[in-house]
Amino acid sequence: MLPQRACQNIVPEPTQSAEIFQRHQIVREFYDEIKHRQELERYCQWYYATAKQHQQELQKMQGDLNILGWFTRRRRNNGKFIGKFNHSKFWLNG
Repeated sequence: MLPQRACQNIVPEPTQSAEIFQRHQIVREFYDEIKHRQELERYCQWYYATAKQHQQELQKMQGDLNILGWFTRRRRNNGKFIGKFNHSKFWLNG
């Protein structure tokens, strides 16, 4: 028969198992938090880069000619708007 001390080394005490599991959970949560923060940082960098690109594109578009405006039915006369929705002033001579 084995001495009682030898059996204690084979099967860990319940408190040791609980402590090991608790430490494992803490380490796991820590690494999950690190992963989450890295993903958030990567997303923020992408978002700011995309926003900067969109702002540059908007500034470029604002400097371009408004070709579509040439094809609309709106007309200007003496600085006053004469368009299809302003029926009383639509015709210049009448």
